[in-house]
Amino acid sequence: MTGFERDLLDLLPRLRRFARSLTLDVADADDLCQIALERALKAEDQWAEGTRLDSWMYRIIRNCWIDELRSRRRRGKTVPVDADGLGLPDAGDRQMEARVELNNVDRAMAALPPEQREVIALVLVEGLAYREAAELLDLPMGTITSRLVRGRQALMDHLGERA
Repeated sequence: MTGFERDLLDLLPRLRRFARSLTLDVADADDLCQIALERALKAEDQWAEGTRLDSWMYRIIRNCWIDELRSRRRRGKTVPVDADGLGLPDAGDRQMEARVELNNVDRAMAALPPEQREVIALVLVEGLAYREAAELLDLPMGTITSRLVRGRQALMDHLGERA
């Protein structure tokens, strides 16, 4: 296994989280990650050593998702929403409460417009700096800030005092 492949493997949990925030479906997120990883492996020579591999991969995932949405639109299919959440095991009160809360957060994220959900996932979940998210999404900083503020407010409105 090459160093590039090891680095991709290390990023996989973060990539799956980002894909899940875009697709709102576990199976679609896994498929999206697989497509993005295949593209990345084929285009390894296009990645500049010393740059952030995570940002490069987020961009690939985002572009793959845009391609998929366009394809679905042409085919007339809709994007399914996972109503179950993540299917966590329910062994005990704490796990049950955590599952309910996670489902609430999933529903709140799903209620956001895709543009806000994307920025929330990159900045709040994945920890990218505003500037990194702006570069990745090819948007002005003001747009990132605006979407983040509106997204946070929508999440707080949806989740109430828990946010």
